[in-house]
Amino acid sequence: MWSISDLKKKGKAAFKNNYWRCVLVSLILAILTAGSSATGSGNSARNADQMNIDNEQIAAALAIVAGFIVIFTIIWCLLRIFVLNPLEVGCHSFLKKNIEGHPDLSCLKDGFADYKKSALTLLLRDIYLALWFCLFLIPGIVKAYSYMMVPYIVMDNPELSPKEVITKSRQMMNGHKWRAFCLDFSFIGWGLLSSLTLGLVGLFYGRPYRRSTRAALYLEIKDLV
Repeated sequence: MWSISDLKKKGKAAFKNNYWRCVLVSLILAILTAGSSATGSGNSARNADQMNIDNEQIAAALAIVAGFIVIFTIIWCLLRIFVLNPLEVGCHSFLKKNIEGHPDLSCLKDGFADYKKSALTLLLRDIYLALWFCLFLIPGIVKAYSYMMVPYIVMDNPELSPKEVITKSRQMMNGHKWRAFCLDFSFIGWGLLSSLTLGLVGLFYGRPYRRSTRAALYLEIKDLV
């Protein structure tokens, strides 16, 4: 059975051996997994009377804003499916190979080698996660750990279908989800330091260290199923 300390040692060693490459890949992953949010103003109605703007103008302005939001969402989803998801697979391919001792930034394009497979598999993962998070937060978090190994399995098991990849990740994480959560929680100190330094510690150390350790976890348990 793997231990948190051993995995962190492997992750740290691999990260430090290829520091700038790991920082770059971690930054790309941070961008790929960043959520988007939309905010509105509750003062619109009050200001409308003060500015003598009639209801038709308000409705027209809201329709324009809504249209831009819809268009942006569609573009983002298409970009996510057809470009960012395969790139996410490539980033995880680099992290895994870095742990194995033969890293190469050309790994970033690995997800585009079987483009359709990478795009569809991660799209299916994202749909499943969205549905689970629609239920409640806790089930969503649990399933996020169940599907954590999907980007690695896509590359290592080209014979599997998208559903089979997700099933294999779920089977692989059986009995390991809680310990994987504890592994992530052990980086909470780096998260706090990152907050205090406006994200700089996370960018240049915390995130690449944690992602390298996760890659070490994959290599540790991938042959147990």
